[in-house]
Amino acid sequence: MKELFLTAAKGAVIGGTMLIPGVSGGSMAMMMGIYDKLIMAVSNFRKDMKKHFFFLLWFCIGAGLGMLIIARPLLHLLEVFPYPTQFFFIGAVVGCVPMIYRKAQISGFSWHIPVYIAIGIGAVFLVSLASAGPHGGAGQSAQPLYLVVAGIVAAAALVLPGISVSYLLLMFNLYDSTMAAISGLQITFLLPLLIGLCIGIVVTTKLLDQLMHRHPRATYLIILGFMLASVLEVFPGVPPVSQWLVCVLALLAGFFAIYLVSRE
Repeated sequence: MKELFLTAAKGAVIGGTMLIPGVSGGSMAMMMGIYDKLIMAVSNFRKDMKKHFFFLLWFCIGAGLGMLIIARPLLHLLEVFPYPTQFFFIGAVVGCVPMIYRKAQISGFSWHIPVYIAIGIGAVFLVSLASAGPHGGAGQSAQPLYLVVAGIVAAAALVLPGISVSYLLLMFNLYDSTMAAISGLQITFLLPLLIGLCIGIVVTTKLLDQLMHRHPRATYLIILGFMLASVLEVFPGVPPVSQWLVCVLALLAGFFAIYLVSRE
């Protein structure tokens, strides 16, 4: 029961932060040390249905509560104290690096290491470019098949660290429409998108689960690239001199908070 409550608590943090523009749910799951368990629970659900069902149930309950309880105060902090809050997130990403380093099973330096990291950074950079470019006029008039395909692609943002859901929805010109559909509970719009998300999550997690077991070094180093690239998305610029000290303290707080949580 203690482990289930801890799962719900981590889910609350992930759910609450995932609604912040530019913040990746996958990155937060990796920082909270629950990423591998989520991938395994989804990809191997049928092997131990009872165990994985309760794990995912408590995680989803926590994530839902986090969206309701944590997201609004965090968004308020971003509005009132943008620099310290975003530097806290940067510190949190950096604090996760030692854990990923351990999971990558690196015993010595190799030229493969920077190459894999660069692949991850490049992938997030390409997604950012695509989301910043011109978009088609899908919006509320999007066909159900289009929404299913968009959901499948957007599922990658829920699974892969460093990629924000908002980026993928922007690529399909569906961000504003999705936010409006959620607030208005427009089932005919949300259902095809949800179906696509479920399909995409199952496919992506199964692929990731195999890669983590067969090629742990390459997979975790590419994930590290994803997360390092997310720092560039969160970086708010150079803060005013008067806020340098509080930003440094926020950076250190974020680093040690995640470093201590993710330590094995």
